[in-house]
Amino acid sequence: MITIYHNARCKKSREGLEIVENSGKDFKIREYLKDPLSEDELKDLLVKLNIAPLQLVRTNEKIWKENYKNKDLSENELVRIMTENPKLIERPIVENEIEAVVGRPPEDIKKVL
Repeated sequence: MITIYHNARCKKSREGLEIVENSGKDFKIREYLKDPLSEDELKDLLVKLNIAPLQLVRTNEKIWKENYKNKDLSENELVRIMTENPKLIERPIVENEIEAVVGRPPEDIKKVL
């Protein structure tokens, strides 16, 4: 099953959802701002993405700049911060049973479909 971690207010996320919809594959939408990921879910997703937690952080967000920028944070701290502040998670993310990709650019989503 394909899952898209989606924020309807984000243009790139809407573009990513369109790609998933047009794929013809079964999928589910998880609006992660309304239904935040647990720390374990986020850690599993990071493994599928094959990236470090900092690579998934939206570092231009005000909340990041005001509270966390230039701090020496562990990977576990970064995961906790993202689960407490899901707005900091890059979007969209699309995953299948084996791997995941951040849809930036949205065309990258096709790699997991």
